[in-house]
Amino acid sequence: MVLADLGRKITTALQSLSRATIINEEVLNSMLKQICAALLEADVNIRLVKNLRENVRAVIDFDEMAGGLNKRRMIQSAVFKELVKLVDPGVKPYQPIKGKPNVIMFVGLQGSGKTTTCTKLAYHYLRKNWKSCLVCADTFRAGAYDQVKQNCTKARIPFYGSYTEVDPVVIASTGVDMFKKEGFEMIIVDTSGRHKQEESLFEEMLAVANAIKPDNIIFVMDATIGQACESQARAFKDKVDIGSVIITKLDGHAKGGGALSAVAATESPIIFIGTGEHIDDLEPFKTKPFINKLLGMGDIEGLLDKVNELKLDDNDELLEKLKHGQFTLRAMYEQFQNIMKMGPFSQIMGMIPGFSQDLMSKGSEQESMAKLKRLMTIMDSMNEGELDHRDGAKLFSKQPTRVTRVAQGSGVTERDVKDLIAQYTKFAAVVKKMGGIKGLFKGGDMAKNVNQTQMAKLNQQMAKMMDPRILQQMGGMSGLHNMMRQLQQVLILVWRVEVRRVICVYEKVSSKCIKLGWRHICIKMTLLTSTLHTFDLHTFDVYKYVTKTII
Repeated sequence: MVLADLGRKITTALQSLSRATIINEEVLNSMLKQICAALLEADVNIRLVKNLRENVRAVIDFDEMAGGLNKRRMIQSAVFKELVKLVDPGVKPYQPIKGKPNVIMFVGLQGSGKTTTCTKLAYHYLRKNWKSCLVCADTFRAGAYDQVKQNCTKARIPFYGSYTEVDPVVIASTGVDMFKKEGFEMIIVDTSGRHKQEESLFEEMLAVANAIKPDNIIFVMDATIGQACESQARAFKDKVDIGSVIITKLDGHAKGGGALSAVAATESPIIFIGTGEHIDDLEPFKTKPFINKLLGMGDIEGLLDKVNELKLDDNDELLEKLKHGQFTLRAMYEQFQNIMKMGPFSQIMGMIPGFSQDLMSKGSEQESMAKLKRLMTIMDSMNEGELDHRDGAKLFSKQPTRVTRVAQGSGVTERDVKDLIAQYTKFAAVVKKMGGIKGLFKGGDMAKNVNQTQMAKLNQQMAKMMDPRILQQMGGMSGLHNMMRQLQQVLILVWRVEVRRVICVYEKVSSKCIKLGWRHICIKMTLLTSTLHTFDLHTFDVYKYVTKTII
């Protein structure tokens, strides 16, 4: 994401506070100058930048500040709050209700990526087990219905449109009524692209809105136009009741910061941001987590939500096997499926503190996902006995004809099958070692529960599995040991977030439930890390960074 450049510049400015011996007016002014310059380069409106500077200066008064206060922390907190204000209009977006029809109407400029975003949103809810569909009411642009048809067919999303009907009001009304009768929960209506100077198209948009009476009207805005978003958004809002905004193309232009801040100034909440051309390149937008990720502070709650969507806790049989160090090919297949469900790796990396979303290039990410799919295709050609065997590697080594059969069934070479078995062997070795460590899956402080001698042996086992050059870059065995200690810190952080989340839902939680929660979270983090390791992401580039925080 191009906004990562803005995040790095702001982070560098904030880090200057740590390097300063004394925090005074000069240091504060220097830091604010760097932050303001970075925001202006990202095309943020100069009025908003000026307000940010003045508000931070108003909060930080060195003359009246008590001597015992942490000046660095106060300044950082003030900057963070002002950055949140830039993208937070203070208005709650529409929340769809599951079990009832939610009619969502899309409006926006021509070429803003509106039709593609309609499909992305429908797919987003489809993955969450909502009945979602799409109605194409764009009769102005040639090929609009063909595009909807192609996108929806690929994503297996029901759709409605017409090659002969030219009245968008008729198409929208017919499609919405049909899908309501069929019990669909998310009915997304795509309309023609228009410009604020095209009065006739604005009247058409108003007629469609009056006919279908949408629960929410989403304005799709192209991030590449920067500050101009504000005038366009206001023009649309004057005609129809814009409920929320989706910003597209944030991955390809330096003016994304201007688009985000300009739309927020119109008091229309941003609900999603488009970060790529693929169908799953749509991220929910929340102001504080977004600023956290922008500054490299991660989004632990977002990561927890993604992991919890996998419902790993429901598989008690798998958890029990992992606890005893048992790992089958079927278990590895299930973890590959879970990783696929979590979405692009760049999004996952951005949620982990210390990482950024541009850690992986788009090319390497696509290559890694393709490799993962190929491994799953190979396992699809295995029979029940092979997938559930307690030692799949030994089974294939004793009976080489199985390798030949699986290779022919999956359309790959025997070398590919053997590579999969080799990766499974490494994966199973890690699980076996972790399952044999007493206290690893117990509640409380992992450092107190786990035998340190056993942890040292696990470190050595992992060191043998790594490329020596990568291990050297990590600082040798001492560096690996530090990574294991960082794992505990991340697990404790995740645990605290999970506990706070549980307490918000339940007033009283028994100690037994807390222990179970800790065990499940620990297993989740272990599975995520181990699965990332198994398919050798581009000379361990990603694995090197992941292990610094997670392993």
